[in-house]
Amino acid sequence: MIKVVLRRIFNYLVKGTIVLLPLAGAAFLIYWLFSSLDAALNLSTWMFMDEFGNPIYVPGLGIISVLIILIFVGFLITNFVTEPIYNWFGRIINKVPLFNTLYTSLKDFTEAFVGDAKKFNEPVMVEFNDTGLKRIGFLTQRDLSKIGLEGEVMVYFPYAYSFAGQVAIAKAEKVTKLNISATDAMKLVVSGGVSGLE
Repeated sequence: MIKVVLRRIFNYLVKGTIVLLPLAGAAFLIYWLFSSLDAALNLSTWMFMDEFGNPIYVPGLGIISVLIILIFVGFLITNFVTEPIYNWFGRIINKVPLFNTLYTSLKDFTEAFVGDAKKFNEPVMVEFNDTGLKRIGFLTQRDLSKIGLEGEVMVYFPYAYSFAGQVAIAKAEKVTKLNISATDAMKLVVSGGVSGLE
């Protein structure tokens, strides 16, 4: 009788963990990300003081400030910045050695997720060798002829449980388009293969 009760309690514990752990983990990561960004970008401690001259921290002001700045810059670029001005700005950036590399990489990476020309929207499977080893990734470049690689493509492979990844070049015939959405493919890879096929 005691064994049955203990087994049932253990079963409840496991099921509770399966439900709550991902929920709590996701909530904690979102909270940590927003609170870290808010603390780093919050100007309230410089702007507001109490009656004793101590800085006052206003939670959320950093995130709101960033959103307002992003919307304002987007509005300016959409309505007032013409193509020649945008190209001129790009040429100026290209002349600054280290900043150019960082800016271009971050710009391309950001545009790959949220720009008009999203890059991580074509999930593929790549066969690596004769043993049948395959990996799931995202096709990012179809034409590599500019660097002398005719008939080859570039594929980005995200790592499991990480935001990092690896870029590889493969022969086009070794790359097969997957019949799943980009979101499901990303979930499948990042979760280590345990999510995304529901």
